Amino acid sequence: MTISAKLMRSTTDFSDFISACIAAIGNDYVLTAEPEKASFLTDQRRRFTGQAIAVVKPGSTAEVAAIVRLCNQFNVPIVPQGGNTGLVLGSVPDRSGNAIVLSLGRLNRVRAVDPVNHTMTVEAGCILQNLQEAALAVERLLPLSLAAEGSCTIGGNLATNAGGTAVLRYGNTRELCLGLEVVTAQGEIMEGLRGLRKDNTGYDLRDLFIGAEGTLGIITAAVMKIFPVPKAQLTALVALQTPAQALRLLTLAQGHCGAALTGFELMSDLCLQLVARHMPQLTFPFSARHPHYVLLELSDSESEAHASTMLESLLASALENKICQDAVLAISAAQSKTLWRWRESISSAQAREGKNIKHDVSLPISRIAEFITVTDALLQASFPECRNVTFGHLGDGNLHYNVSPAIGYSEELFLSHQSSINLVVHDSVHQFGGSISAEHGIGALKREELLRYKSAVEIGLMKTIKQALDPHNLMNPGKVI
Repeated sequence: MTISAKLMRSTTDFSDFISACIAAIGNDYVLTAEPEKASFLTDQRRRFTGQAIAVVKPGSTAEVAAIVRLCNQFNVPIVPQGGNTGLVLGSVPDRSGNAIVLSLGRLNRVRAVDPVNHTMTVEAGCILQNLQEAALAVERLLPLSLAAEGSCTIGGNLATNAGGTAVLRYGNTRELCLGLEVVTAQGEIMEGLRGLRKDNTGYDLRDLFIGAEGTLGIITAAVMKIFPVPKAQLTALVALQTPAQALRLLTLAQGHCGAALTGFELMSDLCLQLVARHMPQLTFPFSARHPHYVLLELSDSESEAHASTMLESLLASALENKICQDAVLAISAAQSKTLWRWRESISSAQAREGKNIKHDVSLPISRIAEFITVTDALLQASFPECRNVTFGHLGDGNLHYNVSPAIGYSEELFLSHQSSINLVVHDSVHQFGGSISAEHGIGALKREELLRYKSAVEIGLMKTIKQALDPHNLMNPGKVI
């Protein structure tokens, strides 16, 4: 950055910049008062609060482009934000106060639904749950599903390449997206909203922006895949002794059910103990406790009877081969929803229990059981005050290997060990051939750790792409790299 560019970041220039933004999108959508900005500046876990010149809320792609061009003119960094549900400080500004938050919440239209092409074209600010409902209205399924779906936005899902509970069958957000509309760092509009399964016309620019966390450009709209609604969805909760048994059950389930196996979620007993403690309205499904549980779901395109036969055969075989100790099969949609509440309430229950250290990691599926055994032992050896709250999407190799302090242990003292605990966990992940971020992204929280685990060649290529697309480093600076 030149000296003259640095001098542009003065209070006077900010005032001129604010006036230009108001002229571009209207006074009501440029928030400068501290109370108006407050909810946009603090991360979802309430651990960090940044500062911003303003929160700017454009209402169209053209207005997003106009704001980006003004940011180039005045040399103002941009922090794109959707539902602000991220966990790695990717969607909040730093404390310098030199950036704007560009909120995409007003870009919330479903532009088109094509049930024959099995696509829907949607704007980045659409709430994920609303899109699920829009798909169901035409008897189609948008399979992306995660705990924050009532508040996260599809733009944020794309920016972080979100996973969720149905990756095993349908893939993550990248695999569900066919085309993007993007405002570049220069304020130009890349119009790539093509609903094509095959388009081999050069570099796949779409995949550059998905998972880039707003550091290369701003996703404003997308073409998403939708699918026929399954004829039946059946859910079972299975009790097991070890994660190794869960892997045996996964292999058995894939053999019995094939592509019908939609979800396969591993949960330790401590996870369900926390849910039972903080959500006492839920009745524990088993008469006795077990060390581990798997929540599995089948989505069948034939019939409920066909799905029931598959699931009952699977569970009978698992019990006969002593892979599991007990199982509960949901016999209604309400019971299925209740079983899923046990899984989906884990993060909330852990938050109510107190402060914790989160690890969103992925591993080769075959090595997950060994990773848990080894890493649990490493943590207990160095930090005996830890309680491991281990759960996640076993079917696609994604673990939420979270750590809470022992009951009565000082939270402040526990969090003072966060860097050391992260080092133990992430070094173990690396040794097992895994990744330190499976679906939450890098943001600002894991940026320095990325340098430890990515090769110099990979980091160099990422920096080259960043420099080529955002040479002035205005797009979400300080995030990812």
